[in-house]
Amino acid sequence: MTLRSPSRRAFLAGVISLAVAGCAVRKPPHRRVRIATGSPTAVYYAIGSAFARVIEQDLPGADASVLVTAASAENVQLVSAGRAEVGFSQADVLVSGGVPAPSMAALARVYDDLLHLVVRATGPIHALEDLRGRRVSVGAQGSGTVVTVQRLFAVAGLAGVDQQKLNLDDSVAALLADDIDGFFFSGGLPVTGIKELTGRASVRIVDLSKWASGLRKAYSDVYVVRDVPVSAYGTTAVATIAVPNLLVVASSMDDDLAFDLTRLLMERRDVLAAAHPAAERLDSRSAISTLPVPLHPGAARYYRSIKP
Repeated sequence: MTLRSPSRRAFLAGVISLAVAGCAVRKPPHRRVRIATGSPTAVYYAIGSAFARVIEQDLPGADASVLVTAASAENVQLVSAGRAEVGFSQADVLVSGGVPAPSMAALARVYDDLLHLVVRATGPIHALEDLRGRRVSVGAQGSGTVVTVQRLFAVAGLAGVDQQKLNLDDSVAALLADDIDGFFFSGGLPVTGIKELTGRASVRIVDLSKWASGLRKAYSDVYVVRDVPVSAYGTTAVATIAVPNLLVVASSMDDDLAFDLTRLLMERRDVLAAAHPAAERLDSRSAISTLPVPLHPGAARYYRSIKP
């Protein structure tokens, strides 16, 4: 029996089949997602770590990680410099002289950061004005806390404060050691480091609410008043200054990546809320309110896709 050579048509069909098979097994593009967070005992890190795990599990080809930082101001710098893809930031850090930070966009408004002024319950500090002549941590260098506190001092005309720039963990340690008289920290409720502190010492949160209107007038409308309930720390309920917290990216981020990150943020918010209760406030209706920075086009496309 004579074997015949395969026809040209059969040969081409085989080539096409191999090409199709090659496309079917093609790997998804590798996507690096570094999330700039904050102190390991603060809210940004807890939610950011959970978000990184969700990205690695649910986004093919993604390599997600978290960066421990001083928080908002440093996070914005890292994203702007291309050394992080995503960052948590207070909205007021993104405004300078009423102008939003250039080349920045947002995936979502996540929750509100509340400014805590934590002092010893038996100490003499009952109001902001009582800080004159006292040793106070105003937050870590590069944090949003420092930005808000410096603006607060300017509005209140407060001078003569011995300011130290400590992160949350160092502030807690310094207060316990009587090295400072109080500390500021801006974060979502409850801040783990402060909650743990209440189990080791008797402290109180100082009411700062009367200064919110002055901050709005002098700097930005992002400043509002929010309550710190008894349930947060077991301390007396007070009101304080709050500012929205945003998840920001470079405006140059690929639209599809921004879409996918926003989708995971909203679809897996139960996982984020399990990591920290502040994420329970994440809601698609409020998430789009990202002023002073615009929504990233990819994020906006996601929110339009789920609009009823």
